[in-house]
Amino acid sequence: MIVKVYLATVGLLYLGLAVWCSLDPIATSQAVGFQLSGPSGQSEFLTVYGGLEFGLALIFLLPLVDRQADRFSLLACLLVHACLVGFRTLSFVLFDAPARMTYQLAFGEWVILLSSIALWLITKRQRISTTQPAE
Repeated sequence: MIVKVYLATVGLLYLGLAVWCSLDPIATSQAVGFQLSGPSGQSEFLTVYGGLEFGLALIFLLPLVDRQADRFSLLACLLVHACLVGFRTLSFVLFDAPARMTYQLAFGEWVILLSSIALWLITKRQRISTTQPAE
């Protein structure tokens, strides 16, 4: 049950980000130092920041409608955030000090990654203990 609640929370967070990026792309892009350049830049921002975040939200919310999706969605959450943390860390090494919002996003990505790892390990231990025969 805790995995469903956790994933629903992360999913709602991503749903909120998708809506924010889609409805107010100028404010959201400026908050992270991203410049929209004409219709192509606006299209790309809407697609990647709105569409991709919406797709991630659906993956993380999937366990609410499919009882078998917990493990898949948790693993997806862990992998996505491991990549985000890795690339974000690289960006901090390669580029000058980013905007404050970028640090806030990085903090959130770390929290989600570490929480996902912890839940993955806990649920893995539970799966192992329930599949081993009792002595």
